[in-house]
Amino acid sequence: MARGGFPGMGNMNQIMKQAKKMQEQMEKVQQELEEQTIETSVGGGVVTVVANGKKEIVSITIQPEAVDPDDVEMLQDLILAAVNESLRKVEEMVQEKMGKLTGGMGIPGLF
Repeated sequence: MARGGFPGMGNMNQIMKQAKKMQEQMEKVQQELEEQTIETSVGGGVVTVVANGKKEIVSITIQPEAVDPDDVEMLQDLILAAVNESLRKVEEMVQEKMGKLTGGMGIPGLF
């Protein structure tokens, strides 16, 4: 047996240290993402949606001129477009921040 323990154990310890460091960095980035928001406006600003980095809608603002009782469908479409655009932008923000952390390792299900 090799002196000082099993061969390759030094490498395993180094890998474990790196994994722990990466986990700590990921937790920090996730916390930062929770605090960040994305604001999206559609229809010339008549509908505004704010989403956070946890992919939650924080607020929806609808200007009075967007409310037409004879055209509720248009308002629904504006809200849907604003929500989807906000969530798309949040996903881009998450991918960018996590991509920097993981160095583009592309680990499925990592975040």
